[in-house]
Amino acid sequence: MTETIRVLVVDDERYAREEMIYLLGRFEWVKVVGEADSGESAIIKAMQLQPDVVFLDIEMPKVDGMEVAKTLGALKKVPLIVFATAYPQFAAEAFRVHAMDYLLKPYDEEQLRQTIARVKELLHRTQHETSPKPLDRLPVETEGEIHYIPIRDILYVHREEKWTKIVTSTRDYETRMTLKELENKLMYSSFFRIHKSILVNLVHVSSLTPWFNGAYQLEVDQRPEKLSVSRNYVKELRQRLEG
Repeated sequence: MTETIRVLVVDDERYAREEMIYLLGRFEWVKVVGEADSGESAIIKAMQLQPDVVFLDIEMPKVDGMEVAKTLGALKKVPLIVFATAYPQFAAEAFRVHAMDYLLKPYDEEQLRQTIARVKELLHRTQHETSPKPLDRLPVETEGEIHYIPIRDILYVHREEKWTKIVTSTRDYETRMTLKELENKLMYSSFFRIHKSILVNLVHVSSLTPWFNGAYQLEVDQRPEKLSVSRNYVKELRQRLEG
């Protein structure tokens, strides 16, 4: 099964956006997840939608396509950039900001097909070459000993003043590692931040209950306490839990 390529289309001209969206719609494994009519909107939508690739016009008022590409290059998840423009003189500069391709208007369907094939291949190769293997065990030093805690046994992690508590079904461990340090170690496992001071293992979530002001309370397996879910994290948490 071919994985879907998620695309953001950016052009200040409505007709040009509609034409690109129409052409991309001919590829069954391509999904246009959003469109933007300005550089400012493109940056915001790219941060929100996290597309795999951005088809990006260059000549736009205020924030042009080159500036957008430079800004997107600093994101945690950097999308591939395909410039789509009527101006061939920008090609050299486009590749200096690491664009993977450069399409000229009016669009040539065969060139677009080749571009999509390259995007597909590059995404596939990148995913299989760079995806780190999740940790099996988390090394934690506490009270002069190093404990190797199986990741699957961790229910949640809670920052309390100068200490961080790692909660499992059998015991709790205290460490001086910060929550951010632990989040980085666990980022390729099934952990999700639900509060500024709490990471939870999604595998062990047993219930989610509305609380007040848009916040929720969460329970995990084998523990009686209720954990606070800040309202800023609720939407993404539910998406992760409900698929």
